[in-house]
Amino acid sequence: MDSNALPLLERIAAALERLSPPAPSLAGLDRADAFIWHPGLGRLTAVPHVAHVDMALLQGIDRQRQMLLDNTLHFAEGLPANNAMLWGARGMGKSSLVKAAHAQANLVDGRPAAPGRGRLVLVEIQREDLSTLPDLLALLRESPRRFIVFCDDLSFEREDADYKALKSVLDGGIAGRPRNVLFYATSNRRHLMPREMIENESSTAINTAEATEEKVSLSDRFGLWIGFHNCAQDTFMDMVRAYAKERGLPITDADLTRRANAWSLSRGGRSGRVAFQFIEDLSAELSPRP
Repeated sequence: MDSNALPLLERIAAALERLSPPAPSLAGLDRADAFIWHPGLGRLTAVPHVAHVDMALLQGIDRQRQMLLDNTLHFAEGLPANNAMLWGARGMGKSSLVKAAHAQANLVDGRPAAPGRGRLVLVEIQREDLSTLPDLLALLRESPRRFIVFCDDLSFEREDADYKALKSVLDGGIAGRPRNVLFYATSNRRHLMPREMIENESSTAINTAEATEEKVSLSDRFGLWIGFHNCAQDTFMDMVRAYAKERGLPITDADLTRRANAWSLSRGGRSGRVAFQFIEDLSAELSPRP
């Protein structure tokens, strides 16, 4: 080999090494109980403090709350548990419930466990990274800890690589789902795909029943399927009162009700998110000025 070519080859090798994704690593898993999956970096980034709402403040979803909490606690205790999909109305506490259940499972004598010592680890994966889900699960399989992999606002416009990756994971594949991992997802869509997509493809299929069955089959692969619906006026006010009480706001119930109703009308609807946003605004208004 020409000695003059050696430096060039070394530079090419170094450039290729920089372009190659690093080998996935579980380093630092004992630093926290929540992480974000970054496939491009090949690692989990710790989240020291998860922004969550206390379980008791999630009003109007008692049945949904108990279902997910029971499933989460069973998993934390090493018992059989199901993958879960939380679907339905916007702003009704789907993602808040996942984070609250994770926090509840990590309480020790009523107090949060020390960082890295919780029974469950919450790992957030972005919708656009779902094609790397098999890689993430293969990595987590090697850990002695127990994980909830969480994807917020999940939906698909077509059967792309991400759709197929998730379907394979929920099916278990040859290796099967790791015993130390559950998958939780939230979606505004009941079947994860737009209705018009299901109807359009069904109308052009030779066997419309089979085409529809294929489109809705992904959501059916979640063992726990929990629906959330728009809340009534009384439920909305229960949410508002719970937040106001938790913050100790100096306001009468009559004034709170009047202002909350006006706020919901200005937002065009009632939900847990609207209640929280109202309380945020009201808290700032009622805070003492320096």
